[in-house]
Amino acid sequence: MDMIWIILILSAIGLVSGILIFIVNRALPKESESLKKAQKVEACLPGYNCGACGYPGCFAYAQAVAKDKSLITKNPCTTVIQNEKMRSELEEVLDIKIDASAMNKKAVVRCYGVTTPLGDYNGINTCKAANNLLGGFKRCPYGCLGLGDCAKVCPQDAIEVDKARNVAVIDPDKCTGCGLCVNECPKNIISLVPADATIVYRCSYEPVKNIPGRERCDEGCIHCRKCFKSCEYDAIIWNNEKNIPEFDFSKCTLCGECVEACPHNRLIKFSELSHKEQQKLEKEKVNS
Repeated sequence: MDMIWIILILSAIGLVSGILIFIVNRALPKESESLKKAQKVEACLPGYNCGACGYPGCFAYAQAVAKDKSLITKNPCTTVIQNEKMRSELEEVLDIKIDASAMNKKAVVRCYGVTTPLGDYNGINTCKAANNLLGGFKRCPYGCLGLGDCAKVCPQDAIEVDKARNVAVIDPDKCTGCGLCVNECPKNIISLVPADATIVYRCSYEPVKNIPGRERCDEGCIHCRKCFKSCEYDAIIWNNEKNIPEFDFSKCTLCGECVEACPHNRLIKFSELSHKEQQKLEKEKVNS
């Protein structure tokens, strides 16, 4: 008899629980369509939560994109832009076509790194801290400080510091152009260039902004305009305000004339920017 009562009580509890679950399920608001879409968008994102898109994380970005598709071009996730699979999945979810060629960027360090130090630096081991102390400890006021702030924020491990030249080197094969390093550099010598760029100018010295007690390194750009004069395709524009060369990559044929014309080798082919290629070039230079 006791067993029957136990079975009846358990059955009653189960029935009441089922009814309560049914009522609560009907009473609670349904998951919004925007939230469902945000979840689908998030599934197409890399999940790094790096903040390069301007949002605190991938889900926050997904929520914003779910509400406004135009954010894909205004605040693109560069990892998605360069990943064909992720991009196609996102295009399908949002029912749009993404022009990756217009948004695909790579970061470059506009410094060769041979500027000499003015003295020993024993402060906090960050570029920002060193830069706050009289603008850094390098002879060139635009020289890379080589303490690796940019490398620490890179989600792709695309940046390393070349200890021989004491300069940050970005591997274009790994870089997704997120721009975190650009914002992190206190010297403002890291720039985003089109991923299909052909030539990189590796100097940031602007003679129009001379600083007393500082000067460019011995191998810095001397602003002779030889690269500008050597280009037969009008791919190099001389910025008179900064007195430095700028490039129209749509016109560049990669003939190499500007690279050969530069007396201090401040121009390099984009394909030779990786640390591995740099070491190879330096070794060849020493052997020759």
